[in-house]
This record gives sequence, C-alpha cells and structure tokens, in this order.
Amino acid sequence: MFNFLKKKSSPKDELHALATGKLIPLEQVADDVFSQKMMGDGFAVQPDTGEIVAPITGKIESIFPTKHALTISTSTGLELMLHLGLDTVELNGAPFSLNVSEGQMVTAGEPLVKMDLAAVTAAGKETTVIVVITNMDVVAELTTVEKRSVTAGEVVQEISLK
Repeated sequence: MFNFLKKKSSPKDELHALATGKLIPLEQVADDVFSQKMMGDGFAVQPDTGEIVAPITGKIESIFPTKHALTISTSTGLELMLHLGLDTVELNGAPFSLNVSEGQMVTAGEPLVKMDLAAVTAAGKETTVIVVITNMDVVAELTTVEKRSVTAGEVVQEISLK
C-alpha cells in the first residue's frame, strides 16, 4: 500500500577475478595510468596461470588488434576494459590466444584469453591483468579490494549503480 515510501534499490553488479593469483588494489599497480585511476576504477590480479576469464556477464564490444586488451559491456550499462599485462601492446598479440570474438556474449567465469605468462615475462613485461570500469559516471558505490589470493571466477568487487 505504501510502496512509494520504499527507497528504490539501485542495480548492482559483481566483478569476478579474471585469473587465479594475487588480487591487487588498482592503486598498487605498477603503471600510473591504472594506479592513478586515469581510465577508471577496478582491480588487478597477478596471475598464477595464463587462463583469463570474463569478470562479468556481458558482450565483447572490442578486442584491440594487439589482443592485449578488450572491452565488455553489461545489460546494466557498465563498461569494462580488461588489460592483459603492462606495456604488452608492444608484443603485437604474440603471447595471447583468443577464445572469443567481438559481439560475442560471455558469462562471468567463461574463458576469454590464454596468456603465455612465460613469453610476457621473457619479453621483460609485467603479467598483471587489470579490470577497469571505464564509465565511472554510472557507478554510485564500489567496494574496496584487499590484497589476497583469489581463484578465477571468484567475486572480488561489488558495484552499486546510479
């Protein structure tokens, strides 16, 4: 009867670890563009294996020609960029094998990319994988991330949308 008195709950999303390894707050990533949140907020994982999975259910919007980054959009309007390694654009896609294509729908935890960690390291690059919310203007609140061990697909961050 008094439904108009109830506060409308804002939509929520959950971000999942995109790899098994050590979860790292974005501020601690060894790259100023990410650590200073110039592209948005999110988290990183120092991967133990090269299996990279979808951090959220959504649509693959774009895959960079060098395969080191891709973007995903969700039905709630969230836009994410996944960045595989630091300065890996210079590797021209060599250490990345894609399991997805642009326009494909994916579910959280679904394999996206196989990353050859040894090849990335041998090239003198960091293997840190990063998830960044690129449209922070739709985010009302984001839970903080603490350094810890995670398994690919595990929920690591919750988002309340405006």
